[in-house]
Amino acid sequence: MSISSIPVFQNTIRKTEEWIDEIMNLMDWADQKRAYKALREVLHTLRDALTVEEATDLAAQLPMLVKGIYYDGWNPTGKPIRMHTAEQFVSAVNKSFPDPELSEYIDPEDITRAVFKVISSHVSAGEIKDIVASLPEKIRELWD
Repeated sequence: MSISSIPVFQNTIRKTEEWIDEIMNLMDWADQKRAYKALREVLHTLRDALTVEEATDLAAQLPMLVKGIYYDGWNPTGKPIRMHTAEQFVSAVNKSFPDPELSEYIDPEDITRAVFKVISSHVSAGEIKDIVASLPEKIRELWD
């Protein structure tokens, strides 16, 4: 028996693929690797901008595989990282996203907005409200 035949793993793989597909559709991409990287970088930037309590509240609603991506490499010491503007948030995403294999420019603000839209479609409205309220006003503008 393969581990991927266990229902709990099948379910989290399916849900993660849905998230990746939604990012690809919003960004008009055909590359799953690029969409995964966008998801990862925005999740990490968001996680690090939240209080430890709010970061763990969000994690509780993520599919198991997405939760693993979210927590990968996380050190809660010194969090939240203070970012005061949308530009600072987007810049943090962009520092991790540049890909020498990409020939065209990809706007990190578009990436951020797309991933936020996907998160919003899968996480409860109450949790999204809490997340947005915990962010500085200028970063809230990235949530549509």
